[in-house]
Amino acid sequence: MAVPFRRTSKTKKRKRRTHLKMSVPGMVVCPNCGEMKLSHRVCRECGHYAGREVKVIKTETEE
Repeated sequence: MAVPFRRTSKTKKRKRRTHLKMSVPGMVVCPNCGEMKLSHRVCRECGHYAGREVKVIKTETEE
């Protein structure tokens, strides 16, 4: 079985792992209410998508 001749340095190891990081999701501003939302998703605050109301959102005063 093959064994490494030398220990892998911290720098070498960290350079190899530079692409293993989390990325920020694509956030956009909702054109209806102005809140931040994920792109291509229904807005959680107002329930609109592509200029029309898709989901009815209940507020605390309606309950």
